Amino acid sequence: MERAASCLLFVPGNRPERFEKALATGAELVCIDLEDAVPPAAKDETRAVVMAALPGLPPGRIAVRVNGMRTEAGLRDLLALKDAGPLPLLLVPMVESVGELAPLQAVGASAIIPLIETARGLAAAAEIAASDAVAAMMFGGGDLSAELGVALEWEPLAAARGHFVLACARARVPAIDVPYIHIADPEGLAEEARRAKSMGFSAKAAIHPAQVQIIQDRMRPQPSEIEDARDALRAFADAGGQAVMFKGRMLEAPFMRRLERLVAFGESRNA
Repeated sequence: MERAASCLLFVPGNRPERFEKALATGAELVCIDLEDAVPPAAKDETRAVVMAALPGLPPGRIAVRVNGMRTEAGLRDLLALKDAGPLPLLLVPMVESVGELAPLQAVGASAIIPLIETARGLAAAAEIAASDAVAAMMFGGGDLSAELGVALEWEPLAAARGHFVLACARARVPAIDVPYIHIADPEGLAEEARRAKSMGFSAKAAIHPAQVQIIQDRMRPQPSEIEDARDALRAFADAGGQAVMFKGRMLEAPFMRRLERLVAFGESRNA
């Protein structure tokens, strides 16, 4: 996944008229969903529709969420995608072990986003994230909250989010946060996106076009942050790479890596 991406917008695979509309929102990634958004009776028909639509969509901005690799529908999705042409970025639900990625790698999938949605998956998150084909990881709070018997809210899942982010950081892959399900609550979405960014998430998923801009505004570094990071890096370099006071705060080598990432983000947005 492009590290500059801050929002992934899901669109139901059985609603092809929405594909272009989803792209028009400006979301960096649009994920066509073959899993939760599609009822079992419509899986085969939807799969055929999506395969026909993919060649006409921009490959750099399209991902596909297949059904789980422990299901027949998931294996059918994978084979259909392989036959349709170059494999897009694939989101894989309910991943609980690194071995579940083997079928995807066997057909040449080189960019995979596992969804960690269970306690078992969370326990194996670090090993899963370290797999060569993993481009990013997504925190699936909906199924996990059901397994834990808690509400899909920030506080009950804070510890799980922290564990997930650490696993992603260890493997140096971006972490994507779960969608905010209260579509009519933009203030709540803005606050949750702010919290996700402060915890270390690189992006947040969206389930409605109205959520995209709010997420991007909160998850992307602001121009003022990027400029401040540039100034701080210059001050640190001028000090010969030694600790130096800058605008009332101490700059030391460990903090510089974060500032370098902010500057790199700004350059990637302007490229």
